Amino acid sequence: MTPRMTPFGKALWYIESHYNEELTLDDVAAIAGVLRFHLTRVFGLGAGMPLVKYLRGRRLTEAARTLARGAPDILALALEAGYGSHEAFTRAFKDHFGLTPEAARAQGHVQHLNLVEPIRMDETLLTTLEPPRFEDGRALLLAGLVERYGVEASAAIPAQWQRFAPHLGQVPGQIGRVAYGVLYNSDDAGNADYMTGVEVADFSNVPAAFTRLRVAAQRYAVFTHRQHISEIRRTWYTIWNKWLPQLARDEGIEALDAPDFERYGEEFDGRTGLGGVEIWVPVKA
Repeated sequence: MTPRMTPFGKALWYIESHYNEELTLDDVAAIAGVLRFHLTRVFGLGAGMPLVKYLRGRRLTEAARTLARGAPDILALALEAGYGSHEAFTRAFKDHFGLTPEAARAQGHVQHLNLVEPIRMDETLLTTLEPPRFEDGRALLLAGLVERYGVEASAAIPAQWQRFAPHLGQVPGQIGRVAYGVLYNSDDAGNADYMTGVEVADFSNVPAAFTRLRVAAQRYAVFTHRQHISEIRRTWYTIWNKWLPQLARDEGIEALDAPDFERYGEEFDGRTGLGGVEIWVPVKA
């Protein structure tokens, strides 16, 4: 490792060096130098899958290779892969590959298996991003559509915006013409709720089909995404993997495990995907 390696790179290095040991999210987060929720977010953005799924897939993949070479003791292999019994290992192996460990050993190869190969410690997702400004955001009452996504399903978010678009300007009690994409209720597996919504004066007349969300007043680091909206994942990645660790190291400013959001102002054009978006990340000094 070098001092310039990112949290994502540090996490990958540690997993690849220790995946046959008993690892927890807290262990990997400590090595990466970030908090647990920060690691969950940055790993999902960088790898395209939750850390726990990547770790499980790497263990099972190497176990499959060992079986294909004729490993005689499946229980020993199960224990080495972090499973407490032959039965637990067999269930996980079959769920992942669609065949039992015995069948994998009998076929003698790993062709056509859903292997999880090591991810290269590659930072090509990083993009140039100007420093943030800091604002004290007021409390918000938001109403809109909500879906829960895993890391691998987040590509469906544009379709959610498409479903919400006809409601823009039509939500009872809507304030202004700004739209919000809010990430909240995240878990260790990388799942999170995503709201496509608008600010409202109160919830009294909000349609029953809409979710209501209160966002508390909070200090924010505000980043500006100036590229096409299709590039926003790269900006999120840069924020979590570069800027937030840098702010914590240099200025003692840390990200909070609280709702963060994309703010689509009136200048944003949903037809072209251009016009700029702000990303508001809750922080504390």
